[in-house]
Amino acid sequence: MVKPRDEHGHLLNTELRVIFGRPDEVLALFGKSTAYIERTHLTMRLFNGRLVRHTLGFSKNVDMYRASAAWEDAIYKLVRPLKTLRVAIQAVSGRRWQPCSPAMAAGLTDHLWTVKELLTTVVLPNT
Repeated sequence: MVKPRDEHGHLLNTELRVIFGRPDEVLALFGKSTAYIERTHLTMRLFNGRLVRHTLGFSKNVDMYRASAAWEDAIYKLVRPLKTLRVAIQAVSGRRWQPCSPAMAAGLTDHLWTVKELLTTVVLPNT
């Protein structure tokens, strides 16, 4: 998103510019709004202290950043249930919703993982 401003700093207009991918595919997927991307960046900053500047955890080492980003992704996708993905249930009395993680919504797992389960699961490297 390019935001040209006048000499007083007032916003004149916004111009969408696609950096990665084909413009027609990106616009079809996200539209002209960057709200999804901004929301993703905010969530990443909230869960990963290495992305926040002016903190003791700010990451200057790329390897440490990649490790913390991988950990944050795994927690977000496997452990943390998202309210927007919950599923309505009628069979169980006293409960209306079944919590659901992004991995459950994608069909990769059938339950919410615990942190212990995540730490003890061995991931095979790509070969």
